[in-house]
Amino acid sequence: MEMKNGSALSGLRVLDLGRVIAGPLASSMLADMGADVIKIEDPGTGDLARNMMPKKDGISTYFVMFNRGQRGVTLNLKSEEGKGILRKMILSADVLIENFRPSVMQRLGFSYEEVEKLNPRIIYASISGFGQEGVYANRPLLDPVAQAMSGLMSVTGPADGEQVRCGASVCDVLAAQNAVIAILAALEYRRTSGHGQYIDVSLIDSAIFALASINQIYFTTGRVPRNLGNFFEASAPGNTYPTKDSKKLMISAGQATMWPKFAHALGHDEWLEKPEFKRVEDRVKNRAILDPMVSDATREFTCDELMEKMIEAKIPASPVRTVADVANDPHFRDVRRMYTDVDHPELGEVRITNQAIHMSETNPYVRGCSPLLGQHNEEVYAAFGYDANEVARLHKEGVI
Repeated sequence: MEMKNGSALSGLRVLDLGRVIAGPLASSMLADMGADVIKIEDPGTGDLARNMMPKKDGISTYFVMFNRGQRGVTLNLKSEEGKGILRKMILSADVLIENFRPSVMQRLGFSYEEVEKLNPRIIYASISGFGQEGVYANRPLLDPVAQAMSGLMSVTGPADGEQVRCGASVCDVLAAQNAVIAILAALEYRRTSGHGQYIDVSLIDSAIFALASINQIYFTTGRVPRNLGNFFEASAPGNTYPTKDSKKLMISAGQATMWPKFAHALGHDEWLEKPEFKRVEDRVKNRAILDPMVSDATREFTCDELMEKMIEAKIPASPVRTVADVANDPHFRDVRRMYTDVDHPELGEVRITNQAIHMSETNPYVRGCSPLLGQHNEEVYAAFGYDANEVARLHKEGVI
C-alpha cells in the first residue's frame, strides 16, 4: 500500500516541558504526526538527556532520538518574567506535556487548574512515576525501578536464576505511548465538546497494564508467577532451542493448532499419542519432560534448516538476533523503514529509530532533528511578540 506523508496533526501546537524519555518521546511522536512542538528547557543546562550516553563528539544522540522534530527554546520558569512568557504561550497551545514529579508544576504556578483558567481548551498531560496521587506519588522513579516495582522484573530472567530487568527502557516508552493515545482521544473529545481535559499517566501503571497476561494467572489461580527464562506461562513447547551449529532458535508452538504441525515438522508424530502431551495444560504441566525431547530433536538441524522447517509449518520462530542483525535486515530497514536519518547541525547525519505506525494518508515521519539548546529562541519568541532586541535582553538577564 502506498503511504502518503500527510500531517494528521497539522496546526496542533504542543508545549513540551518533558525531560529524559517519557515526556519528550510523547511530544516527538506528535511531532512525527505533524504537530508543532515547542520544547522548553532551562537556560544553560537544558534537558538532563543532553548529558546522557551514547554520545558522538560530545553530543548526546540519546537526546537526538527522543527530541526529534521539535523546536527548542530556553525559558527560566523560576523567574516572574519567564512565567509570564509561558502564560502567553499557553494561550495559543493545544497540548501541554510535562513529566516532573507531582507538585512541581503546582509550585511553579502551572498546575492544570491554573493553566485551564488561561486556556480552557488545553489538553494537559502529566507523565509521572506513580501517578498524581497516593502514598507513592512523590517518590522519585526511573525505568529500572519501575520494572522492579511493577512486577515486570519478577517474571524476567532465567528459571531459578536472578530476576533481571528488560534491557530497554520499556516503562518509559509504554508511558509515552499511553500518553499519546490519551491525548489523541482528548483531542477528539474536545472536537465534539469544546472542552480540554487533564491526563494522568504513570510508568508503573503502564507496566502493570503490559503485564495483563501474567496478572491474569495470579487472579485466576492464586499462584504467583515467577521468572521462567524463555518458557511461556500459557503454553508449551515454547523456548529457545539449540541447533546443530550451536545457535538458538526461539520457537512458540504450544497452541493447540500448532503442536501437531510442530511435532510433524521435527519428525516426531509419536509425541502426539502421548497422553502427557495431549492438551495445552498437559504440556505445560510436563514441560520438564517435553523440553529436553524437543531440544534433542532440534539439535539434529542447523539453525537455517530448522528455521525453514518452522516457516514451512507456519510456526512462529526466530533466531535470537542482535540489534545489529535487525538494523541491517532489509525487511525492517528498507520495507518497514524502522530507521531514519536526521541532519544534526553539528554532527551531520545521525541514524535514529523511526515511528512504528504506518498510515495510508497521514503517515507519521520524522520531520527534523532535535534542537540545539535554545536554537529556536528568536523564531519562536518572535511569534509571541518579542523582537530580536527583547530576545537578546531576555537572554542577558537569564530569563531565556
